[in-house]
Amino acid sequence: MGILTWIIFGLIAGAIAKFIMPGNQGMGWLMTIILGIVGAFVGGWIGTMFGWGTVDEFDFKSIILAVVGALLVLWIYGMATRRG
Repeated sequence: MGILTWIIFGLIAGAIAKFIMPGNQGMGWLMTIILGIVGAFVGGWIGTMFGWGTVDEFDFKSIILAVVGALLVLWIYGMATRRG
């Protein structure tokens, strides 16, 4: 159930992170969803490493971890693809 939960959180977190992140990242919704899923994995990993929780259950803390991970991944993606 953990991997499936992370994917679902990734879908939600990617949409929320895209809404929160300022500016135009120049990517479509499919890329946002993919980066959101990666972000949910990152958020879950960060949460387990620091003992803040995991992204294994549907609760508020898990959504926050997934969104923070998605924001981090979107920020890194934006920095890596920045032009000029």
